[in-house]
Amino acid sequence: MPTRPSATRRTVLRGAALTPVAGLGLAACSAAGEGGTAPEATPTAPVALGSESEVPKGAAKLYRDENVVVSRAADGSLKAYSTICTHAGCPINKLSGTTLVCPCHGSEFDALTGEVVQAPATEPLHELPAQVKNGRIVAGPAA
Repeated sequence: MPTRPSATRRTVLRGAALTPVAGLGLAACSAAGEGGTAPEATPTAPVALGSESEVPKGAAKLYRDENVVVSRAADGSLKAYSTICTHAGCPINKLSGTTLVCPCHGSEFDALTGEVVQAPATEPLHELPAQVKNGRIVAGPAA
């Protein structure tokens, strides 16, 4: 019966060195929306975003630095959503029309409703209170 060659010291050390890297990769792809808490990048206090006139009816505006998207319905009402992807917690940095596109895994969300329009995300974006104060859009808790 032929014997199998045993692992060399180099093979064992290489495997040991790659194990932490593989663990980081799995952690980065874990779903933040599944039993986790809201990502820290979501506004935790009211944030002044911009002029009320920046968001026309039926459109949306992405505020990348604040991780917020604001949309205005046909009736003029405002809605705001956190732009932290509910799939893996990545900040969404692209708005195409009224579709938000996550750069990490390609999830897409409707900026008018926060609903998922393309997987892998399965949970909608987190809605934030939004209002106009002195002509400026303010979003976030206690807004």
